[in-house]
Amino acid sequence: MRSHLLEGKVRHRRARPFVYELEHSVFYFALDLDELDEVAARLRLVARNGRGALEFRDADHLLIPERDVASGIRSHLIGEGAATEDVADWQITLVTSLRVFGYVFNPASFYLCRDRAGAMRAIVVEVTNTHHERRLYTLRPELRGEAHTASMAKDFYVSPFIDMDAGYTVRVWDRPDELRIAINETEHGEPMLTASLVLRRVALDDRAVARMLLRYPFLTLKTIGAIYWHALRLWRKGARFHRHRATPEQGTVTR
Repeated sequence: MRSHLLEGKVRHRRARPFVYELEHSVFYFALDLDELDEVAARLRLVARNGRGALEFRDADHLLIPERDVASGIRSHLIGEGAATEDVADWQITLVTSLRVFGYVFNPASFYLCRDRAGAMRAIVVEVTNTHHERRLYTLRPELRGEAHTASMAKDFYVSPFIDMDAGYTVRVWDRPDELRIAINETEHGEPMLTASLVLRRVALDDRAVARMLLRYPFLTLKTIGAIYWHALRLWRKGARFHRHRATPEQGTVTR
């Protein structure tokens, strides 16, 4: 299978109004969307749209929960003008967390979209906030050195400690042995936050999945817990708080 696991570190570094850093060990699934049924059939601990220690649910992704995620993302690419030709044979890899014992929270998932020649044609960043809203940013990256790079303006509320007058630059290094993703965020044109994933590739089999579960038990619960814990620390340090305001582009996540 082309699908595999990713293991490594997530790091955040806030630059203003004070320096604040965090680092956590994590693992992700890198799922070829044409192999979702095969992944569930081969792995004892993984289920698709059913019960399992780890669950992939199509309804946890995109903005149309009743649609198969593979056909959904391909329709989205065409609708956004990111693909003008047939995308049926594009290889689309979803980097995401699965439900762990029934629970998941994915602050960001990434769809890496390559055409039949292997060129990275689009990167779709699927952002979910703690207000159960979701936004898809569709990027058309340029290859700069080894990094697939694109920028986007912020139009979706995520952190209560960063203003909406902000923007992102996303860089993806998609190497044979590792995947690196870096997101640099500016606020009012000034550097504010750098977030990065540094992940090594791990073959996907029952033993590797069991090892990840033992090494990172209840990972998705720890993710949401860490978000609130670090938010409390930022608030106590005096970071400016911006209240939540929904925008028409946001879709509400249904559970």
